[in-house]
Amino acid sequence: MNPLFVDKPFQDLLDQLKQLPCSDSSESWPAEHLIAMADAGVMTWDIPTDWNGTELPTAEILDGLRLLASANLTSTFVLTQRSAAVRRIATSENQIARKRLLPGLCAGELFATVGISHLTTSGQHLKKPLVQAKECSDGFELNGFVPWATGVSKADFLVTGGTLPDGQQILAVVPSDRIGLQVQTPVSLMALNASQTGAVRLENVHVRLDEILHGPVQGVMQQGSGGGAGSLGTSTLAMGVTEGALKGIEAEAAGRPSLSPILKSLQDEHAELLCDLRSCTSGSHPQVTTEGVRQRANSLVLRSAQAWLAATKGAGFVSGHPAERAVRESMFFLVWSCPQPVLDANLQEFACSFEGS
Repeated sequence: MNPLFVDKPFQDLLDQLKQLPCSDSSESWPAEHLIAMADAGVMTWDIPTDWNGTELPTAEILDGLRLLASANLTSTFVLTQRSAAVRRIATSENQIARKRLLPGLCAGELFATVGISHLTTSGQHLKKPLVQAKECSDGFELNGFVPWATGVSKADFLVTGGTLPDGQQILAVVPSDRIGLQVQTPVSLMALNASQTGAVRLENVHVRLDEILHGPVQGVMQQGSGGGAGSLGTSTLAMGVTEGALKGIEAEAAGRPSLSPILKSLQDEHAELLCDLRSCTSGSHPQVTTEGVRQRANSLVLRSAQAWLAATKGAGFVSGHPAERAVRESMFFLVWSCPQPVLDANLQEFACSFEGS
């Protein structure tokens, strides 16, 4: 683990994320959390050194995200959406866009987010693409519906894309105040409402050539680097929420020795899965797959959160209790960027949990 994660500035950041108020209302936004992250240097982690970033190795970034998620999932989720945008910009051959955006993103002076699920998972069964792209004399025009985007009303830029009539796709970085880009009211979610996640409608949105990050090309999401559906980054956040739940159970177990065996079992499972996640990141054990890690991470975060709730008895069932919130947040991993094979495995586990009992 990178030494910076045990140094006082980062530990102070974790304390801030736990203590700063962060409502679960869609009318809220974790602005203070993002400022605290920028002050602690978090926004430099995934920026290339050519643009004043620290460009940490992937394994170290995942460690940092896990620790941040253990303190506050909503803020860390928002950070991942900003990071997804950064990676698409940083891996683009568009030097104009890189020069225009990366310094501000590195300093935390700009905020960018993504609306790309329609190019990976959402609406892939539909015959007509959710967002259609049309070439024009000085760029492209986007029309359609982006079903999921986080914090667009707070963002300076949205990384999104569409599909051309020939099936090729483009990915672009568009100013959030561009004419025709209409941010819809955030949907009411089971949890993470402060992330202000919802839809964006695109009506004749003009995209300049110097705003194109990737494409036109078949399968634009395979260009550059962005994590992708079911990525290790998502599993890492589930591991972070698990750590938060285990700390909650540990506090309950301090006065109730009967909880110690349950806590120990979950801690051992967490340690083993964390080892496998790191192996998957490094590629040192090919038999450990990204999908396998995600399925196990989903299972563990669900069970750990529910164990914490059960350990708190009635107190944890009161709205606003951290255990109650952890249970709701754990459900997020069943629907966020969850590949069908992973979901199938989780459903199978639900169906067979009591088989033979």
